[in-house]
Amino acid sequence: MEKKRIVIYVALAYGLAWALWFAVVYPMVNGGGLGTSMQLAIAAGMFAPAIAAALTRLITKEGFKDAWIKPRAFKKTWRYYVLAWFGPLVLVLAGAALYFLINPADFDPSMSYVIQATREQAEAMGVEMNIDDEAIRLTQIASLATLVIAPAINAVTCFGEEWGWRGYLLPHLLERFSLPVTLLVSGIIWGIWHAPITVLGHNYGLGYAGYPFTGIAAMCLFCIVLGVFMSYITLRTGSCLPAVFAHGMVNGSAAAGIIFSATGGNPFVGPAPTGILGGAFFIVAAIFMAVDLARNGWELPVAGKTATSEKPLDPREVQA
Repeated sequence: MEKKRIVIYVALAYGLAWALWFAVVYPMVNGGGLGTSMQLAIAAGMFAPAIAAALTRLITKEGFKDAWIKPRAFKKTWRYYVLAWFGPLVLVLAGAALYFLINPADFDPSMSYVIQATREQAEAMGVEMNIDDEAIRLTQIASLATLVIAPAINAVTCFGEEWGWRGYLLPHLLERFSLPVTLLVSGIIWGIWHAPITVLGHNYGLGYAGYPFTGIAAMCLFCIVLGVFMSYITLRTGSCLPAVFAHGMVNGSAAAGIIFSATGGNPFVGPAPTGILGGAFFIVAAIFMAVDLARNGWELPVAGKTATSEKPLDPREVQA
């Protein structure tokens, strides 16, 4: 039954998102319809994993008893929520700092690249910008100040992904596979799921060597690393909500370093976390988290005490 549920879930998560993207987003690209409508159509696909999880639970009569949403023993796990909220921002900024430390010539505090890119984007959308460069610069600085609430701003769309990937696929894979295999397979599934929009330039742009397969492979690696972070805080809390917040922060802060790049950087290198330097601290964090889970299993605090196991505990054996 677990195998059946995994297959049904993955088929629905892929089918719903890909059908939307191919039917709605791709015609927009071919017709030159760039801009807000295209972004909204892409964002709508983020709800596919959650819809797939709900449908799979109904189709297989699994129900919603162990939905991995309600926080378990929050008084004992609150620190993982703090880690989820602020941790990705720290890792993104640290990665950007590492990139600029190694590539100081690309650091531009005047933000000339992003200012020019903003004007070109407005022109492409037919919007006339009657503001000077300083106003654009101040707007970018203000956007950095709002990063602290990025998890809340992005919570709805990120719940659409995380209730599926971490709230459903992760525990079901753990029913059949070891922890290392689960982390690897879930990351690859998540990465390939992005393939249709990766082809359109999502995260890695267009025209790079090996396009689009290099970008798809890089996205898989990024999702494996980021997936370990998401899985760790999910298994430590018994809820997908920390992963929702962490995902929201990654989405909100990923471009923070690019603002100070003279060239826009290189998505395979940095300063964005999708690059090897920009994402270096995510890689380090993922290694520590994976090792910790492998050595210590995971714990689900319940009813004022902590359930532990010498081997990874199946969270659905523990009732909140």
